[in-house]
This record gives sequence, C-alpha cells and structure tokens, in this order.
Amino acid sequence: MDDDLPEKCVKLVMLGDSSVGKTSLVTRFCYEEFGRQYYPTPGVDFFLKRTTIQGNRLVRAIMWDLGGQALEGSMFKNYLHGSQVILLVFDITNATSFTRLTDWWKAASRCIFGKPPLLALIANKCDMEHQRAVSLDKQMKFVNEHGIQSTHTVSARTGENVMLAFQRILAELLGVRLSKAEQEEQQGVVKAEIVAANHNQAYAGLPTTNSTICVIQ
Repeated sequence: MDDDLPEKCVKLVMLGDSSVGKTSLVTRFCYEEFGRQYYPTPGVDFFLKRTTIQGNRLVRAIMWDLGGQALEGSMFKNYLHGSQVILLVFDITNATSFTRLTDWWKAASRCIFGKPPLLALIANKCDMEHQRAVSLDKQMKFVNEHGIQSTHTVSARTGENVMLAFQRILAELLGVRLSKAEQEEQQGVVKAEIVAANHNQAYAGLPTTNSTICVIQ
C-alpha cells in the first residue's frame, strides 16, 4: 500500500444469533478462509482487514464479531460505542434467526447516540437456497420497516458475494460508487462442494461425506 495516502479507519459490528455465520463471514472477508468446525464466539472477537476502495482509497476495517449471547450481556452498549457500520446477520435456513433480528436492532438502537451508523442486512448461507425458510418478501419488508440502507445475500461457505458485499458496504459508508468492473473483480471464483449429506452439517461442524468440487465462474 502507498503510505502517502490517508487511511480511513472504520468500525463494523456484526450482530445476530449464534450459528448464523458471523465469524465465518468475517473470516472469509479477512483471510479468504472457511472453517468447518463451529466454535461459539464468547463475548466479542476482533478482526482487522486493510483494503482499498476505488483502487486508491485505503480503508482499515476493524470488525467486532459479537457472540450470540452478547445481546443479554452487560457490555453490549460498550461494544456498540463508536460503530460506523452495523451488520445484522441471519441464516436464510433458520426463520428464528431472522425474527430475532428485531430484538438485536431494538437493543442496538438504544445504544446509538449522535450520527447513526450505516445499517446493513446480511442474509447468509445462500448456497442452501433449497432450504430457505425466510421468504424474500419478509426480508424486503424488514429492510423497508427498519430503514436499512444496504442488503446482501452471501455464502461464507463458498465465498459467494462476501467480498463484494463488504466492498459495497464500505463504499456506501465513504459515499462512493463502485464501478461495474470493480464489482466484477470482487466476485471472484466460487467453489462449491457437491454433497449428498445434510448441508447443515458443514455449518454445525459435523463430519460430511467425501465430495467433488465444482468451480462456478
């Protein structure tokens, strides 16, 4: 990176129930990795990602990954302090994780003072579309009712749309628009496993059968 360019520091907070894939999403974004084993996040974890927007705008994204139990914790207000982006994450195959977003947002809204953060909705596990339990109509109704500025459908497992979603969110925060070429560059190659077993096993950390790999470009 060019040290002569100013670097914008951004605090992003991930909210959502346990097992929706918050840690998997931020791990995919920061390291382009996906771990099969599920380990609940105790309290809060932190990740750092340095990236560029529009080729020359340096951004240091500090990711606050809140565990699913943080909603009832005494430190919740402290975690939200100074956040510039709040990402509400749910699992499209888990209807409860979607309805609980209302509780997450109500709790977060009580902790916001001054300039409101950019609010984004992340629908995770789109590689399991055939098991979708949250209709697109309900998803869009939630977006409209809560004034959400940004909504994205992604898969931490395959990497589909993850890099693009975070790039778009950061661009929106900075008030810039990504070109078509820049968006296509972030989409990359998606690798999807073809498995005969229950696809939820991969997210639950359970063993799966051997499979082949297909590449979608």
